[in-house]
Amino acid sequence: MSTPKWKLAALLTGTALILLTTHMAITSTPANAGDKPAADQAKGDDKAGGDKAGADKDWTPKHFTIDRSGTFNGKRVDYQVLAGETHLVNDKEEDAATVFSTAYVKKGVKDATQRPIIFLFNGGPGSASLWLHMGAWGPKRVDVPSDATNAGSPPYPLKDNPQSLLDVADLVFIDPVGTGYSRILPKGDEKDYYGVKQDAHSIAQFMRRWLTDHKRWNSPVFIGGESYGGMRIGALLPELLENGAPVGLNGLIVVSGAVDYGAFEFNRGNDVPYPAFLPTYAAVAWYHKKIADTSMGFDAFMNQVRKFAVEEYPVALLKGNRMSPAERKGVIDKLSRFTGLSPAYLDRTNLRVRDVRFAKELLRDQGKVVGIYDGRYTGQEYDSAGDTVDSDPSGYGVGAAFATTLQSYLLSDLNIKMDREYRTSGDVGKNWDWKTWGDEGGGYANVAPWYGDAMRQNPKLKVFMAGGWYDICVPFFSNENAMNANGVPTDRVTFSYYEAGHMMYLNRAALDKLTDDVRHFVKAAAPGAAE
Repeated sequence: MSTPKWKLAALLTGTALILLTTHMAITSTPANAGDKPAADQAKGDDKAGGDKAGADKDWTPKHFTIDRSGTFNGKRVDYQVLAGETHLVNDKEEDAATVFSTAYVKKGVKDATQRPIIFLFNGGPGSASLWLHMGAWGPKRVDVPSDATNAGSPPYPLKDNPQSLLDVADLVFIDPVGTGYSRILPKGDEKDYYGVKQDAHSIAQFMRRWLTDHKRWNSPVFIGGESYGGMRIGALLPELLENGAPVGLNGLIVVSGAVDYGAFEFNRGNDVPYPAFLPTYAAVAWYHKKIADTSMGFDAFMNQVRKFAVEEYPVALLKGNRMSPAERKGVIDKLSRFTGLSPAYLDRTNLRVRDVRFAKELLRDQGKVVGIYDGRYTGQEYDSAGDTVDSDPSGYGVGAAFATTLQSYLLSDLNIKMDREYRTSGDVGKNWDWKTWGDEGGGYANVAPWYGDAMRQNPKLKVFMAGGWYDICVPFFSNENAMNANGVPTDRVTFSYYEAGHMMYLNRAALDKLTDDVRHFVKAAAPGAAE
């Protein structure tokens, strides 16, 4: 598969931001780790950055239990924090990997079958769960500016989060293998964990173990994922429903989730991304007042862009040289009206503007670039003459705040003591196996059909898809296209949009709306559940 966007993000920032989640690394595998002899890597400790855990360590699973109380959505909730490790086994029933999770479980529940569970993870691949954990639905939240300004330097405010979903569900934040405190153990192998299917298999094994350990098999079960988490959810579905003891599911919560990677790969010969990104370009241009005529209002404007992106733009790209000069001019004029870019520039790009070019070009006249993860953010670069952005202001603007507060929360607040570093992100994606359908490995990873399969098998399964208007990383229209074109029963899919970017919860008003929407979704998908 071609260079995935997560690697592009890392190249752009130089701080190991992992695709599809603005995730700044505070620990990562050194570039020269592959030069070490295999034996040295196998016994190397975590400070050396090796993905495989040291064989000389004591890998007995560690567990931490803390009693807490909080007020969420106006309701007082007594809960336990259940943080710790779950060992995964290989085909020989040997401990092969350890997965760290942080669960928040309401106390005093008399009937667990009436208490929903939401399993949550972020993306990457290679990101820990800190973004949804510390930004959206954990009981504590890092308070970054809502107006797309830089979060600056520490100390960062870590506050009680009244919008946590603990009033309606127990929450289990999962750090996949290779992230957080999760590691491959001495008898494990990277090839069994670092891939679309392999990763899904490991998460499915973890979920079954967690449901068994906590006697929660008959509770309403939801899965929530952000960014690559959308692909992880799709790959999880056949693992949970067809491989091993089936796990009953009530709902899927997809936050800025990548579902069809063909919509993100700006490779020569692949024209799918250009119509998928166009509505997001238009929304960002509108936000920065680059749209000349706004008399119709935002919603009507976006509907015009969507219509053009489905009915005219793909046809123009397909016709190519077969367009008459008048047809080509008409397409360029509409693209200019919708994106705020000049007709001359659009002509030079052959009607095809990729994400990093748009981020550089839109505010070039002001000497600024816009964010990829959140187009509301702006930044200044070394010069304004380049073709693409050098870095992403919506990444470096908040990354340190999340990494810092997560570390402080685990170590100082919860008093979790581990013998390894917490990896907010890492290099697990560099050797990722992207195969989804069959073993041929061709084409682009697309899990949308698996959503459809699961929904046909379970006529009550519902999907909630949240998208940020200004997300140039995973454009909301890509998911509209993927879900409508791959046999998914969209009458049970809810699309909801927010005045923010990839991590829409950075905007407090968007977080409030997102949480209310998800809370209603959980109640509707588990109508008999008690709060």
